[in-house]
Amino acid sequence: MIKDKLDAIAESIMETDEDEATKEEQQEQAQEEASEQSQPANDMDPLRVVEAMLFASAEPLSPHAMHERLPEGTDLGAVMEELQKKYTGGGVELKQVGKNWAFRTAADVESSLTVEKEVERKLSKAALETLSIIAYHQPITRAEIENIRGVATHKGTLDALMEMDWIKPGRRRETPGRPLTWVSTDHFLDHFQLESLRDLPGMDDLKAAGLLDTRPAIETVPDTRDLFDDADQDAEEVLDAADFAGDDVGGEEAYDMPQAEREEDEE
Repeated sequence: MIKDKLDAIAESIMETDEDEATKEEQQEQAQEEASEQSQPANDMDPLRVVEAMLFASAEPLSPHAMHERLPEGTDLGAVMEELQKKYTGGGVELKQVGKNWAFRTAADVESSLTVEKEVERKLSKAALETLSIIAYHQPITRAEIENIRGVATHKGTLDALMEMDWIKPGRRRETPGRPLTWVSTDHFLDHFQLESLRDLPGMDDLKAAGLLDTRPAIETVPDTRDLFDDADQDAEEVLDAADFAGDDVGGEEAYDMPQAEREEDEE
């Protein structure tokens, strides 16, 4: 009986030792796996590191920037060559931009990703005035346009109208310097839904639309009180004051007149 009990105790002790040994082995294995997962980037595949850096970067990467993340002694040239072969023939290719590197869309699929949108741009006041003058006075030279507007016409104004295909160069004038004239295009007529230049709105149409002042010219002259500093001062008083100032000026001129001329005037 006592022998049986001793055997049972010995077996339980052996099982306990085996369990502890198993636990120790499991802990050691877990620590090894954790250390493997937490390995620094220097121990990782340089090709994968460079690939990830290029994908994550918004700008082309320089060799110096890539070397900072790679293990010492890495042959970056060989890595880039291998990476180029990997992406050859794909939708994305590794391209060298100057001394830097970047992933770029393959040229044969670039057209499939291009999106064209028409952007409406509001014309400036100068462009609208220039277009109106050309439409109503064509063919017309740049100097004549500036004479009507009263200001110089910037070259960019004509370029913008040409870009919109609303005007085009016409014939040169048979005058000294042979200046170039400007005329409207068929696209201008089509855009404004006109069959010909005869369909342009006339004076009556513009007045009816409120684009021209319908008052007589005399009514557009400012009121008298807008012309003088004092509202109670009328035009007659201002003219009298001007005449008085003129007399003073004349007196000063007489004072400065040489003695001989003054004697002749007195005679």
